[in-house]
Amino acid sequence: MSFSTQIKPKTAIQKSKAAPLSCSPEAASKPQPKPSYKLKPKTIDPFGAHTRPTSAFAAIYANGGIPCRLMHGSVKHRLQWECPPETVPFDPLLVTLAEGLRETKHPYTLVSKEGFKELLMVEGATEKTIPLLPRLVRALKAALAHSDDEVFGRGLDALVQLSAVVGPSLNDHLKCLLTNLSRRLMHKKFREKVTDALQKLEQYGGKATVAIIKCKIPTYCSISS
Repeated sequence: MSFSTQIKPKTAIQKSKAAPLSCSPEAASKPQPKPSYKLKPKTIDPFGAHTRPTSAFAAIYANGGIPCRLMHGSVKHRLQWECPPETVPFDPLLVTLAEGLRETKHPYTLVSKEGFKELLMVEGATEKTIPLLPRLVRALKAALAHSDDEVFGRGLDALVQLSAVVGPSLNDHLKCLLTNLSRRLMHKKFREKVTDALQKLEQYGGKATVAIIKCKIPTYCSISS
């Protein structure tokens, strides 16, 4: 009997059912860079042999479904894309990143935040994003309603970034997001940040945005007044 055959133990990554999102045949064949192993509080290693994904976003990330990785620098962290972001299908990646804004552990927090922002910056982002607005708004609403202040902050930043890209197209979906902004506006620590976000929504959304905002937040002062 030969004992040359080796049985490899299954890892948590192999067990994950999330399908990887490949950019191209060339990109799929390249080994994926792993994040730094210098772990910090609220930090997990999604590639650890005994790590089980705790959320849908974590499972997708661990299985290579997010075609970028967080590279740790001495001063600033950045994303490294496995292929040019403009070649990645926005559906479902942009929605997945928006859903990841609710994460509270590293590296998911930075990957979702930076990935969402960088994907919206590519050429042709407006045309690719507008059809996804109903799903994106649902994800942002969940982030804005989250009890964690940092999650709310990421959701608010993402909302402004989305508004800058889609402009008035966001107006039809804005009402369901304003309730959570109104609640945070009552807290002194968020008042300035929320007010600034509302003014940017007006700037990008046009005159019709003012009436929508005032419907939910009567005290809002337009930037044109």
